[in-house]
Amino acid sequence: MAVTDLQVILIAVIINRIAGIYFATSFLSITPVCSLCVAMNYAAMDSSVWLTVAFTFDRFVAICCQKLKRKYCTEKTAAWVVGAVCTLSSVKISLWYFTFEPVYIINNIPRLCRLKIKFYTSLVWVAFEWIHQILTPCLPFILILLFNALTVRHIRSASRARRRLRTHSIGENQSDPEMEKRRNSIVLLFCVSGTLILLYMLHLVSFLYIRIAKLSYFSGSNFNKSHFILEESRYMLQFLSSCINPFIYAGTQSKFRVELKKGVKYPISLIVQILT
Repeated sequence: MAVTDLQVILIAVIINRIAGIYFATSFLSITPVCSLCVAMNYAAMDSSVWLTVAFTFDRFVAICCQKLKRKYCTEKTAAWVVGAVCTLSSVKISLWYFTFEPVYIINNIPRLCRLKIKFYTSLVWVAFEWIHQILTPCLPFILILLFNALTVRHIRSASRARRRLRTHSIGENQSDPEMEKRRNSIVLLFCVSGTLILLYMLHLVSFLYIRIAKLSYFSGSNFNKSHFILEESRYMLQFLSSCINPFIYAGTQSKFRVELKKGVKYPISLIVQILT
């Protein structure tokens, strides 16, 4: 998840946005390179979403399915799942590369990229975009809500049973480390999956608005148009979804906070040692 979030920041924010604005005439503006960057951008965001689904399912198995946990919750399985998700996302998103055409041709060199006109009229491309939107983010929304609901139901029933047993055995005032561990796990789960759903909701609304109103994705020069503002807002929230995860890890995981403090203190202590 951290790697895909970093890819989103690197490709979508730094290369596509910052470099595209401040280095508009660089090789990144050549149409094949521009199309590749956009496709890679979609692949990184798609991988980030589906790895969040995999993370939600992993927590569901770890908490609710003790027999399956021994086989599924292993480093080998995690590596296979991450590899499969990233590979399938890249294959699925690779078709986006062929949806773009040059905006300008300068000295026989195609520059910039925009969606082809047939993307809005061809039944094949319309079906492709609908399938893409169903697979990301509609299906992930449903799966995340389902796994979270099942996990919460299991934790609540297990908590009531465990509380009754501990009350009879050692009294009411004793803390329960196991329940604290489960509570921290569910806080992390809801923070990651909840922010994904909230920050991707505008993306779904924007897609439905453009398709139902029969508009095109913005490519003009009037930056005050409402659907341009809507599109840019959804991109901002999508990127924010990837940027915010490190802060969630820092806020909910004590081990992450400990390692972060070590990373901050190390260069300071190194400088002190050099000076003394």
